[in-house]
Amino acid sequence: MSAASQDAQGIDEPRSGRQRRRRRIWTVVILIVIAFLVAVCWVGLRAITVKNGLVESQDLIAEIQGGGDVNDVLPELSESAASAGAAASDPVWWVMEWVPVVGDNLRGVRLAAQSLDALVNGVALPVMGDEDSKGSITERLLDATDDQAQHVTELADGLESVSKSPFLVSVVRDGVDQVDEVMSAAAPMIAVLPTLLGGDGERNYLLVFQNNAETLALGGSAAAQTLVKVDGGSIAIGAQGDSGNYQNGVAVDVDVPPSAIELYTSYLVDHINTSMSRPDFPTAAKIMRAWWQRDIADDEITGVISIDPLALSRILKATGPIELASGEVLSEENAVSLLLSEVYGRWDSYKEPELVDGFFADTAAAVFDKIASGDFDLKDMMWAITESASQGSVLAWSDDAQVAAAIDGERISGVLPTDNSDATTVGIYFNNSNGSKIDYFTETATTATATCEAGDTTFTATGSLTLPLTQRQAEALPRYVQSMTFGARFRDWIFIYGPPGTTLTDATFNGDEVSVMHRDIDDLGRPVVAFEAWFDPGDSIDVTATFVGSDGDYGPLALQTNPMVRGEKPVVTDDCAG
Repeated sequence: MSAASQDAQGIDEPRSGRQRRRRRIWTVVILIVIAFLVAVCWVGLRAITVKNGLVESQDLIAEIQGGGDVNDVLPELSESAASAGAAASDPVWWVMEWVPVVGDNLRGVRLAAQSLDALVNGVALPVMGDEDSKGSITERLLDATDDQAQHVTELADGLESVSKSPFLVSVVRDGVDQVDEVMSAAAPMIAVLPTLLGGDGERNYLLVFQNNAETLALGGSAAAQTLVKVDGGSIAIGAQGDSGNYQNGVAVDVDVPPSAIELYTSYLVDHINTSMSRPDFPTAAKIMRAWWQRDIADDEITGVISIDPLALSRILKATGPIELASGEVLSEENAVSLLLSEVYGRWDSYKEPELVDGFFADTAAAVFDKIASGDFDLKDMMWAITESASQGSVLAWSDDAQVAAAIDGERISGVLPTDNSDATTVGIYFNNSNGSKIDYFTETATTATATCEAGDTTFTATGSLTLPLTQRQAEALPRYVQSMTFGARFRDWIFIYGPPGTTLTDATFNGDEVSVMHRDIDDLGRPVVAFEAWFDPGDSIDVTATFVGSDGDYGPLALQTNPMVRGEKPVVTDDCAG
């Protein structure tokens, strides 16, 4: 072979090698493209399954919200939620989540589907149970939440993170936001339920029954208490107490700020019935716990829960009528009138307090047994607790840090917000200060307005009270319903709390015998004005306070008040909104 031929062959061999390498590269690229297209098609098909499952689940949830039977709808909801969750859990789907922009949308859809699956099939279905289920509803709830707590928390955190993505398309963002709202509320509670239900050992709770006929800032007179023992999801009633079991007049050893004593007097800590006077449930809970541990038993109490007859009437919608030991039937229609009015006409509470106290104890035990048995409509029970908590008729406090964090900022905690970032809250509270049970009959109304001008924001709050009885009707009331001291003449102390960072500028009133008691005291980080109002049957009174803040960052105006038997819904006018 000549030298020229050898040189030509040396040139051709590298060129053919490069061509082969190019063909391999293009082959790989084509295979990747094909694989990507196959993955897109696969995920697209799975997305149809997810979409169908989510839409069907939303329709079924709407059916439940519209009054459908949970037991009938839940099996279908379980299937649709499981279908959506399984389809979105595909490994190919997970790989596609790494694709920029598109990936955030896929991640959002997956987390929404898996969250729904976890809530329905991980929690709701095991708790609702079937014919093969064992244990009470609270025991099943403990098992389900203990099993799902970490998973639900991780899903909630993921949803919160992906909801902040700027790449979500509108339809995905709407779905993610809806599920995120549910999960942000459900996840903290699911996380703490194993602790609350005694998954780590026995826990004691003090259940306080408030009487709205003798209204106070947090609800009413707190004369009846029950110790509730929870262990491994099993719930049992312990000892019960009433006002006759306590050393009234001897203060309990609880640290409260001087402002609280100035406003509410020593009665806040030395008379058990008035422990609920200050609009701060942690204060009341610690005082109630101290009363129990000093005068009843030195039980370890990790939490205090308060409930009133207004909440009880809603709960009875879920349980249905309950027969008491006396043979009487308690229902959602008669609970408020029976417990706050009729009982005082049956027995003279001054002469036969044991009969009245016994009736309340019997009622508490019967209702508790019904709830503990799990024999109630879950949807109606959830509505009853949610609605009652939003109105202040159910309150809760715990010295457990995790539980406290779960309810922090919620109305059920019974704490006025300490700043105005989320909402600018004004509080108006009617406190019965004459030892009567007249507030079954009194009518109240509350309003709050916000106006902005020249850098200042003015907040005006008005509380109104009317007693729509004639003098003859009032004098015919049982002695225990009339004022303990003044007969058919009555007195209220009305407290108006302004927003944090504002200054009280004016306090006015309407009524023949109304006056300002305090106007220079700050309590709970807020300016407060306190009025004293005497009133007779047929009278109406109004009290108004004006607060001004300068250059403040104020959230939407909100108004908080007592849960009253005949209280109108608070009216808020926020001219500064937006």
